Amino acid sequence: MAFIYYVTQIQFDFGAIALLKQECQRVGISKPLIVTDPGVRAAGVLQKALDALQGVPYAVFDQTPSNPTEAAVRAAAEIYKAQACDGLVAVGGGSAIDCAKGVAIAATHEGPLTRYATIEGGSPRITEKVAPLIAVPTTSGTGSEVARGAIIIVDDHRKLGFHSWHLVPKAAICDPELTLGLPPRLTAATGMDAIAHCMETFMSSAFNPPADGIALDGLERGWANIERATRDGSDRDARSALMSASMQGAMAFQKGLGCVHSLSHSLGGVDPRLHHGTLNAVFLPAVVRFNAQAPAVQKERRLERMAHAMGLGSAADIPEAIRSMSARLGLPVGLAEMGVRREDFGKIIDGAMADHCHKTNPREATREDYERMLVESL
Repeated sequence: MAFIYYVTQIQFDFGAIALLKQECQRVGISKPLIVTDPGVRAAGVLQKALDALQGVPYAVFDQTPSNPTEAAVRAAAEIYKAQACDGLVAVGGGSAIDCAKGVAIAATHEGPLTRYATIEGGSPRITEKVAPLIAVPTTSGTGSEVARGAIIIVDDHRKLGFHSWHLVPKAAICDPELTLGLPPRLTAATGMDAIAHCMETFMSSAFNPPADGIALDGLERGWANIERATRDGSDRDARSALMSASMQGAMAFQKGLGCVHSLSHSLGGVDPRLHHGTLNAVFLPAVVRFNAQAPAVQKERRLERMAHAMGLGSAADIPEAIRSMSARLGLPVGLAEMGVRREDFGKIIDGAMADHCHKTNPREATREDYERMLVESL
């Protein structure tokens, strides 16, 4: 049976950060813990959020790593408890927002974080006791500000998903102005993450027509604007379109993702230095070719519909178009450029087979299929 659920209240506009105090009051947060990272603080974006709080007391955790870890979640949760906070405001990219979701669990639930991981059967253990969260994205990539999940590297080095409708932020403040200073390479990598979300969830065979429509529109916006936003970071229209594509990709992927993310999550756990969005861009061509044989993809002409949204002549053009886009954006087009070695394939495949996204790919992948995708992506 299909389950379709949209719950986040979203404030979307240039200057929307000014509504942060209002949104804290609306959701009942009187003393938030601000979860962010050193880069957001250094760029002056954190200060914009603090200024918007206008006298509301707060505490700050600004040490979120580029890939959030269980150790970072613990450190932030200790501050949350010590400072008697009653809610969270995440200011940053997907890492800060996912870290805050981990804190929302750890500060209010007993036991190690791994107990609440999706593949450990932990989703039902996440209850309404989670700390309320407001998300303020500063990149246009993960869309975690409207999603029910978080990806965190736990103490045993696995990169695990945590999913619950209780984790969906109570509010998302999507202010494209906060992304105007984002460096070109990070704009490109996070933008390809958003495009991957739109494409992969659209290929998923689960029944969710609203998600399909949102994903296809998000793909069109993202694909048409990612080069403009990367080339000229001050292009307000392009920045707004990318932020919308990011938000839409995550609204849609409640439907499910697939092999792109199974591989990216696994490889990101093997080597946490690798950027998730860049990995998604590298894996997309091979996974699109693999999914082209899926009955549901063929029956509903999903690749042809994506090609139309991307302005391409045919579905067969999609893999090379993605690879060419990555090259034009200055991103790696293969795993070898990123230092990935064939001897790591076994560990990557082990993780991919166990990942929560593995089961929602439109065509079931075997170990041999994953190995072929890795070889094609090398």
